[in-house]
Amino acid sequence: MSAITIDHSKVIDLQGFLANPSAITLNRRGRLARTIVVLSLAIVLGSLVSAKAGTGTGSASVHAGSFVSVTVAPGETVWSLANRLAGGGDVRSLVSEIISVNSLASVDVATGQKLRIPLR
Repeated sequence: MSAITIDHSKVIDLQGFLANPSAITLNRRGRLARTIVVLSLAIVLGSLVSAKAGTGTGSASVHAGSFVSVTVAPGETVWSLANRLAGGGDVRSLVSEIISVNSLASVDVATGQKLRIPLR
């Protein structure tokens, strides 16, 4: 008969694998880098989603010939012009259109300034 001998001198410690399955520990700089990468990806994803969300909300296009040119008289404002030319319509939307058509930063206008006002 033959005898089999077993060598018990090599012991395998499996407890380290159970406590930390990835065996990678990050220091403070590594955790900060991971957080910055995740946040930057979230910002890029959010900007792409918000860019797609606003694509279908365009205003109605105005034809090139449907404007009247008005020179601002002393004491006139965008609101007074819109109120005079609204024709019983919504004055606020006409003010908004006047500002966007003339690329104005605000509702402030100067005497003698020429404005294009869309006709309705």
